[in-house]
Amino acid sequence: MATDAPPPEGSTEPGPAQPTTEAFIAEQDSAEFGELRHSYRSFAFPLTVGFILWYLLYVLLSNYAGGFMGTKVYSNFNVAFVFGLAQFLTTFLIAWFYSRHASAKLDPKGEAIKSRMEADA
Repeated sequence: MATDAPPPEGSTEPGPAQPTTEAFIAEQDSAEFGELRHSYRSFAFPLTVGFILWYLLYVLLSNYAGGFMGTKVYSNFNVAFVFGLAQFLTTFLIAWFYSRHASAKLDPKGEAIKSRMEADA
């Protein structure tokens, strides 16, 4: 819900400067933004494809290799159970790796672009 209400009484802080549409388009064509996009894509796309393939392997094995997936590993735990837990583990590992990658590579570049655009506005 958007309102056109005035800022709270006593507030002297203006909001962040708003770049123009032309500034956004120019930034999108810049080498620094291209590097940011490349850094994101070169990390996210391979991990996404790898995880989808890993998940599909689990689904296909569950459907077509019931004997293998039913093999007991320990006590009442079978291969399917271990693969299922591994799905959760890989999900959390990928999220952790992405968080580290974003903090180290993406956030500094994005913050530099944001600061420059707000300074130019």
